[in-house]
Amino acid sequence: MIGIGYDVHRFAENRKLILGGVEIPHHLGLDGHSDADVLCHAIADALLGALGEPDIGHFFPPGDPACAGISSLLILRKCREILKSRKCVIENVDTSLIAEAPKILPYRDAMKSSIAKALGIRPEKVGVKATTNEGLGFIGRREGIAAMAVVQIEDQSDIPF
Repeated sequence: MIGIGYDVHRFAENRKLILGGVEIPHHLGLDGHSDADVLCHAIADALLGALGEPDIGHFFPPGDPACAGISSLLILRKCREILKSRKCVIENVDTSLIAEAPKILPYRDAMKSSIAKALGIRPEKVGVKATTNEGLGFIGRREGIAAMAVVQIEDQSDIPF
């Protein structure tokens, strides 16, 4: 089964920039109810979509005080629990961050490890890529960051153990 996810957050002052569970040094963070980790949110939506579940807003409502400021790695762990309860395993995760700044490459391996740990998979099963928007649109104007994710999961409920 395959799922896709997309998320976007605008930049905000006085916030940490968290991407893939890693704090990235930058003068702006992302605005959101949780830690606004756009990369983890896209992955969560892809995982939930592959299962035919509602998006992360269903499980972590934006207005819920219990979700205020939470780490998006907890959202990924919740997705992992849902997958496990459905006897599904993650085959791979592939992502793309779209941002003019900051540069992602120095933090890519740390992001892969952080995401993999939250999902209970090897880092080799996680792809993290980055690109710019060539100066176009809100991303090109450096107003925010977007992320896309695609995942493949396997339903093992029919496999005899």
